[in-house]
Amino acid sequence: MNAPVRAPDTGGTPDALPRRTDHAPEAAATGTGSGSGSGLPASRPPGIRRTAARRIPVLRVVAESADLALRNLLHLRRSPGLLISCLVEPVVYALLIGYVFGNSLGGPAYRSYMMGGLIAQTVAFTTTFTTVGLSRDLEQGMVDRFRALPISRVALLLGRTTSDLVTCLASVAVTTTCGLLMGWRAHTGPVEVAAGVLLVLLFSFAMSWVGVFVALVAPNAQVAGSLGLIWLFPATFISSGFVSGSTLPGPLSTVAAWNPITSLANALRRLFGNTPPPGFHVPHDWPAQHPELYTAGCSVLLVAVFITLSTWRYRTRTSR
Repeated sequence: MNAPVRAPDTGGTPDALPRRTDHAPEAAATGTGSGSGSGLPASRPPGIRRTAARRIPVLRVVAESADLALRNLLHLRRSPGLLISCLVEPVVYALLIGYVFGNSLGGPAYRSYMMGGLIAQTVAFTTTFTTVGLSRDLEQGMVDRFRALPISRVALLLGRTTSDLVTCLASVAVTTTCGLLMGWRAHTGPVEVAAGVLLVLLFSFAMSWVGVFVALVAPNAQVAGSLGLIWLFPATFISSGFVSGSTLPGPLSTVAAWNPITSLANALRRLFGNTPPPGFHVPHDWPAQHPELYTAGCSVLLVAVFITLSTWRYRTRTSR
């Protein structure tokens, strides 16, 4: 019988056991090794650099908001009803206001003039998608799952409002297409048109934060959907979006004059070069004389106020 092969005598101490000489994993993890053996720090993989960039608070919030915004857009595939209503509602309003009421208010001239109000109404009504989407996440427990992750509170809400900008752009594109088919045209240059688009995006972002606060206040998704429309109808129609605000009775004319939806509609009309039809009374108060400045100021104020309120409400609601 062959004698067993004995290991070399190392003195019987555990420290004398054969040691690993391959320290590449440890060196890669600590960043102290190099491929050439020169002792210089090795370069970090791209993924580690991206993770390190997120240590900066502002970049971290931006990156997390972008991830959540992409999640919301991908989630639209499971909620086709929201997407269909986003694309169908502008067509319905354009046909109703443009042809049912438009013929008695000025015909083709009025249909060109009403486009500013129609776009402003479309931007305002896309707020309901923010309200319904966030309230569903709250009701279905998705927000509780996000709370278990090390992400910023603001990132969850900012991701929702950012993704809804894409929804707003789709609705505005449908509205603009309907206007073009009805004979509406922009009579200014590309700079004015681009300024109008940026103003629409700013106002849409501000209105989305209003929708976020409504979703956080509502107890469930059904109530949130109702609340999202209760305040939108008077806010939209007590304005100069489709009629002259000076024709409204009593204090409603003052409310319409200072309504930011009125100023957005007037700003778009000025930037697109759409003049009122003959005999259409145009107000001359301060918001009507400076609609672009007033709309931008109201948008910034709404963002500042409702970001604060929404963050406070989100903290109190999710801490229960």
